[in-house]
Amino acid sequence: MRNSRLIKLYLPALALSCGAILSVQASGRAGEVTDWTFGGHTKYQYIHTWIPGNSVLQGINGDSLQEQDFEVRLKVSARRGGLDFNTHTQIFAVHSDSLPVLSELPGLVRPGADVINDDRRWFNLTHEVGNKNKNASVVRLDRISIGYTGDRTVVRFGRQAISWGNGLLFTPMDILNPFDPAAVDKEYKSGDDMLYGQYLLDNGSDLQAVTVVRRNPVSGEVEQDQSSLALKYHGFWGSREFDLLAAEHYGEFLLGIGVSTDAGGAVWRADLVWNDTDTGSTLTAVGGVSYSGVAGGHNWMGFMEYYYNGFGQADGDYSPAALASNPQLLIRLARGELFSLGKHYLGASVSIEMTPLLNLTPNIFINLTDPSALAQLVLTYDWQQDIQLITALSVPIGPNGSEYGGIDSERPGLYLSTGASLFAQVAWYF
Repeated sequence: MRNSRLIKLYLPALALSCGAILSVQASGRAGEVTDWTFGGHTKYQYIHTWIPGNSVLQGINGDSLQEQDFEVRLKVSARRGGLDFNTHTQIFAVHSDSLPVLSELPGLVRPGADVINDDRRWFNLTHEVGNKNKNASVVRLDRISIGYTGDRTVVRFGRQAISWGNGLLFTPMDILNPFDPAAVDKEYKSGDDMLYGQYLLDNGSDLQAVTVVRRNPVSGEVEQDQSSLALKYHGFWGSREFDLLAAEHYGEFLLGIGVSTDAGGAVWRADLVWNDTDTGSTLTAVGGVSYSGVAGGHNWMGFMEYYYNGFGQADGDYSPAALASNPQLLIRLARGELFSLGKHYLGASVSIEMTPLLNLTPNIFINLTDPSALAQLVLTYDWQQDIQLITALSVPIGPNGSEYGGIDSERPGLYLSTGASLFAQVAWYF
């Protein structure tokens, strides 16, 4: 029974893989050789989160929550002439104190990562090996695609990932699986099932188009208002670069414009996105500046961004009743497109090269309305050529009822809050 289920689960991926391999092997000029590349990594993470005494999360495991994650990513790619084939197999296991009650907690505060699934994706390429009590494990294909690269064109079909926009912390133009601004490990975005194309113009500008096919997670059926169709133009205006974006995303139309330029020795960036939603038009924007230099014999690079979240709460009221009256915000939080509750934010980051192998990066995310903040200190150490260590301490700052201090719950005197958290990761690349 299980074998039959696995065959049905991976049939689309197997068909795509076999077709890609046959195409790569059979195509191209006589004498061309297929270049194969193999690699990957293993990562172990430990996360310790302290829980305040007035938090509803005290009922899970007392004053603290612990999580351990183990991931293996196996990468295989082949290229012959202009054709290419790529696949990433991901094996993921988690042991978390919060896992047994994770589905009962609101998405606004979840002290641990959800176990990834393909409920929304076109192809179901994820097999849940087990999910019981505090343990869960999955085997999945996070990337699998075939593509063609010519002198001016790129066409690629399958599960892949793209990133758009000029924001470094806040990314309103990156509408497909954006990272949480406070995420420590941003090496890989989750892939989506899409058809991607790019055309390069004579002046170096390019036109990109993408179609992402998704399913309704309730019905399991492919639906247009769950999918995305986007067109982006990247061009040049003198020394400036700009982006123009038009998309139909989850049944809503949006337009975006972005620009980046050098001035005064710094790089200035900005994105503006207009969304036409069922409840009216909404603007979201980010603007920032980055600069690098040398101080005390150490190289450093820093940047600062202002972020306007048009879907956020204007008055800093995050009570359940107030949030329920803002469905556009809750929808985007649930889809993993937004990670902020308020409207006005300031973010800053500085990366300091303490030694050629050790980097120190303090970050801060400030909700300007509450006010509240999340302070973060990240250490990255390249221990050996193929082994990297990362540690991070994140400390929320703010009064009860604020976003980072802990939003109101439905229980008097209790809040949906977490305290400081410690993150540690060791990664081995091969």
